[in-house]
Amino acid sequence: MPESPLVVLVDGSSYLFRAFHALPPLTNTQGRPTGVTYGVINMLRRLEREYPDAHIAVVFDAKGPTFRHESFAEYKANRPPMPDDLAVQIAPTQDLVRALGLPLLVVDGVEADDVIGTLARRAAGRGEQVLISTADKDLAQLVDAHVRLVNTMSNTVLDVAGVEDKFGVPPALIADFLALTGDTVDNIPGVPKVGPKTAAKWLQQYGSLDDVMAHADDIGGKVGENLRATLEQLPLYRELATVRCDVALDIDPDNLNRGAPDVDTLRRLLGELEFKSWLKELEEGAPSSAAAS
Repeated sequence: MPESPLVVLVDGSSYLFRAFHALPPLTNTQGRPTGVTYGVINMLRRLEREYPDAHIAVVFDAKGPTFRHESFAEYKANRPPMPDDLAVQIAPTQDLVRALGLPLLVVDGVEADDVIGTLARRAAGRGEQVLISTADKDLAQLVDAHVRLVNTMSNTVLDVAGVEDKFGVPPALIADFLALTGDTVDNIPGVPKVGPKTAAKWLQQYGSLDDVMAHADDIGGKVGENLRATLEQLPLYRELATVRCDVALDIDPDNLNRGAPDVDTLRRLLGELEFKSWLKELEEGAPSSAAAS
């Protein structure tokens, strides 16, 4: 696998939350929150430096419900409202991404994961290499000979062997694994009292979620009782955890070309946000404008 993948797909929504929770609060002199924007752009700058020749896109979740909410009314229902300090930074972050000349995708009614899955499968289907930058474990199911995951904040990369080492199952069984364990982030219940080790053990022993369900009567103890009580819901839980790779998109991975930075907009945004070192780079005409360092 080449060091520089042809297509880099950035989970912008994952970046937002990682920056919000991992970085200390930052504000400009007017008290405007800026730390999330700084963190997201900093991670994008690093990706651009490391993969300067790749096609690239930054994908964000759209507002509003998706098909998963139609299938399961409680999907993500446990999530508290987005903190105001985070919400007010989404628009300026996206504005700055666009001003840097990076393709930004927000598809109504579709989660970022499904946009990423569709683009990744299209590219991989042509034999191209794909790097997905995310901290979302759901996207591990996309990993194959052509697709890897990178966590920019921890500098870890997962290939097929890495996914199996981390979760105890191969990428093809990640959705089955999540159906059993549940996903508290997305409010997918899973089987009560079944954690990652038990789910991985069952899948290793029986082969798939369908096989686990077929052998439910062979599993003893309280977890066996819980499994049998959840059999009817498990196919839905797997559907909710499965990343869609067939979303209708107007853009192709090979069209994810970086445009020229919008210098005037960059100058205004960096000035408002008071990102002084990046503004200085821009004014001094750094080789790749504010996206270089």
